[in-house]
Amino acid sequence: MEFDAIILAGGRASRLGGVPKSGLIFDGATLLERSLRAAGAAARTVVVGPDPGGLPGGVLTCREDPPFAGPAAAIAAGLAALAADRAGRRAAAAPFTLVLACDMPRSADAVRALAEALAAPAAGTPERDGPDGVMAVSADGRKQPLAGFYGTAALQRSVAAAASRNRLENASVFALLARLDVREVRVPPGSTDDVDTWDDASALGISGRIPDGGPGSGPALRS
Repeated sequence: MEFDAIILAGGRASRLGGVPKSGLIFDGATLLERSLRAAGAAARTVVVGPDPGGLPGGVLTCREDPPFAGPAAAIAAGLAALAADRAGRRAAAAPFTLVLACDMPRSADAVRALAEALAAPAAGTPERDGPDGVMAVSADGRKQPLAGFYGTAALQRSVAAAASRNRLENASVFALLARLDVREVRVPPGSTDDVDTWDDASALGISGRIPDGGPGSGPALRS
């Protein structure tokens, strides 16, 4: 299955005192690095947020407009960057786009389950009679739209419709995806648990951080 990936890494992290979530460390890697690994099978990947520097070769970066305009605006920016890149290479759009927030340290398990579900015969394709993608649902039933594979054309239509009504900035991702025929897929326990606070970070086993003075430096985590 061919897909592109949008990694969302541009939030304010206000409940972390402004410390970028992407730079927090889990099991020896930053959350951004782990997200890039989770999306490693993508044909093309774009990171939406402040340019962290040191991205792997071929990984694109862009920023939502205006900055901190929320995940719907970030998805729009990511789609635009991917479309521009493919146009420059005269390459056709990937049929699916993985949308993945960078604050889920175990997201690789969710991505794997979603990809398997999408590849199953029941999933179909967005161009025929199947759904417009798959969205993660946690073991306790919580939907996570920022861990999902969506039909690229359908996602582009939703973004265009929202933009025409000036409803991208600070908009709900659920509202952006409301018209898509998305199948909900249960993913492994803990795979969509995210980091919003230092207590979350501690509970999820995030035991490190970027060295003091680096872009991800912040309060020490409790043991």
